[in-house]
Amino acid sequence: MKYQEKLRLIKKIFSKNTKENKNFFYPLLTDGYSSSDLQEASKVLLSGRLTMSKITKKFEKYFAKKIGSKYALMVNSGSSANLLALYCLINPFKKNRLKKGDECLVPALCWSTSLWPIIQAGLKPQFADVNLSTFTLDLETIKKKITKKTKAVMILNVLGNCSEMEKIKSFLNKKKIFLIEDSCEALGSKYKKKYLGTFGDFGTYSFYYSHQITSAEGGMIVCNSKEDYNILKSLRAHGWDREINKKNIKRFNFINEGFNLRPLDITAAIGFNQFKRLKKLKVTRAKNRNNIIKFLTSSKKWNNQFSFFNPQKNLDPSWFGFPLMLNKNKLQSKNKFLKYLNKNKIETRPIISGNFVNQPAIKKYNIKFRKSELQNSQEIEDRGFFIGLPTKILDRIKINKITNLLLNVNNF
Repeated sequence: MKYQEKLRLIKKIFSKNTKENKNFFYPLLTDGYSSSDLQEASKVLLSGRLTMSKITKKFEKYFAKKIGSKYALMVNSGSSANLLALYCLINPFKKNRLKKGDECLVPALCWSTSLWPIIQAGLKPQFADVNLSTFTLDLETIKKKITKKTKAVMILNVLGNCSEMEKIKSFLNKKKIFLIEDSCEALGSKYKKKYLGTFGDFGTYSFYYSHQITSAEGGMIVCNSKEDYNILKSLRAHGWDREINKKNIKRFNFINEGFNLRPLDITAAIGFNQFKRLKKLKVTRAKNRNNIIKFLTSSKKWNNQFSFFNPQKNLDPSWFGFPLMLNKNKLQSKNKFLKYLNKNKIETRPIISGNFVNQPAIKKYNIKFRKSELQNSQEIEDRGFFIGLPTKILDRIKINKITNLLLNVNNF
């Protein structure tokens, strides 16, 4: 079968209307891929060139231009993007590189691969508490926690929210402290008309399933320094210089340490296609969020059982999930309530991974902290959870079902 015939067949398959499952199920993300996403992936399959190639490079250039950064580099995950950022900071090719033992501030409310790259790079993590309103590090906490040994700060823009990024960046610049902006949960959010992820020395994004866009696996790292960009390119692919020094006739020339963190062209094709409609997906999620809140708060059963996650001032949010904080008088019944929601087909998960100092790996690696200084992170773990925000508008029947199940917390 010729290429064009195969392509027509694929379009026919993906253009068919699939019948919606009548059984209620509300996962973190429903139908994450459109027919056009799958068609773009199929084109790559039919080309026979699945590994990183032209589509990845086109996506990187387009992403950098749209997001407002000089350089963008696609990798196989947001976790890998964080790893590259930290290894770039300690790399011998970086003029003002960090040294082993230098300290990096990280929020206690974090994901594992926001923390571990700090340790893997030989730096010393220092946990800091988050703001109870934004779930992120704020300027006052950073001022209190930094010492002469603090050389970097890892900020997480949680679930699309952020802190006062301009003030934080200005303060850290004066102190000559690097800022890594983990925006894996905040693609598309704008603070004072500037995209989150572009305030830091490095910004990282994830395209994992249920995020603002998804390519199944995949991520991006952005920066504005040509020096950093060249280091990142080399680190991404084995320490090779072939993407840096085009004039070098030696094909296998290794100038640096490195990993293999390259994406596939097939994941780039899906991610690229979704990124082009990010604005539409962002608007849809916001509408679904607002409608769920409206149904909850207008119900006769409403009695402030939950508090909601509100955006930082001057933020145009791109929401990832719908987080809720249980009323304190319901804390004892939280686990039973979440089991009830899951049993009734509403998928739930913790806010990131909760207060990370409670994870067993912290003891195994003997990482020091003071739990008394992390009370907000602990409260978010104790009271918080989140449910999904789909990329298609929820109808009234489904919203009514979701909100009624949530309001049954009264029975626990």
